[in-house]
Amino acid sequence: MWTLPEPMLAAPVSDPALPDGWAAEVKWDGWRALLSLDAGRLVLRSRQGTDLTASFPEVRSGVAQLPDATAMDGELIVWDAAGRLAFERLQGRLQRRGAGAARLAEQWPAHFVAFDLLRLVGADTTSWPYWRRRAALEALFSEEKLTAPWALCPSTTDPATVREWLTSWTAVGVEGVVYKRLEGAYEPSVRGWRKYKIRKTEDAIVGAFTGSPAAPRMLLLGRYDIDGRLRYVGRSTTLPQTAGRAVARLLTPAEDDHPWTGWTFSAGWGSRESLHVTLVTPELVVEVGVDVARDGAGRWRHPARWHRMRPDLPPADTPTFESGPTG
Repeated sequence: MWTLPEPMLAAPVSDPALPDGWAAEVKWDGWRALLSLDAGRLVLRSRQGTDLTASFPEVRSGVAQLPDATAMDGELIVWDAAGRLAFERLQGRLQRRGAGAARLAEQWPAHFVAFDLLRLVGADTTSWPYWRRRAALEALFSEEKLTAPWALCPSTTDPATVREWLTSWTAVGVEGVVYKRLEGAYEPSVRGWRKYKIRKTEDAIVGAFTGSPAAPRMLLLGRYDIDGRLRYVGRSTTLPQTAGRAVARLLTPAEDDHPWTGWTFSAGWGSRESLHVTLVTPELVVEVGVDVARDGAGRWRHPARWHRMRPDLPPADTPTFESGPTG
């Protein structure tokens, strides 16, 4: 039986310009997944190798549309009621099987957005150049008239279209773009693609930190909501040592009435491990770099990159915390 290869990877770049001889694809906020249908047997595997097949019955049902001996690389995504990508709706799917998985599939159906073709009716396509794999993938969708849960990832060689994606499409939660060399083969485990993630700087208030009081390692950040409550918005990446020492001089130990007293903070998205934090008076504002990914509560899903301190800015002048959709 044919075996799925390891996924090809992308190296981050800071320049969003589309290089000559490359194509661009939308970078979705979902779960990377590879899919293979062989002799009627479906394999749906995460980037880390986790078997996702039983957790996504809507995808399993959709394989009736596919020709046998076909494999694709893509992204599992879910849309919320407001038409935004809802990464948090994917959370918990790994632990659901049977009736539980079926209920979630009905309530928040996932789509498999295909962006590369690995096998077509028994022919291994990984050695084909990207332009040929892409043409075959488009033909597969057209000839088989694929519908949900299948979706075809947009691809372009037009720089103006890339600019449109990086501006207008961010409103629905698109993270950025992935660049693929037109003549490039699909190389398992190789960072031969490039990815540009949309980032911007935002201000937030330091409410707690991890690490030494003399040189904090990570900052836990908040913003006030319309009712004047300090809401947790996200955490920073590990601070440079010089930045940690500078921040330490402007932090004041918290009083007993700190709004986060008794709270626990996860060590990472989906992790059950809790951080050991020290609460501080929420008075120091810092500027951090964030991407567009948000969870259902409106918090930053990825750690924010350190940029600089803003001791000149009072906490009241930071943006108001905006909750995410509740539907």
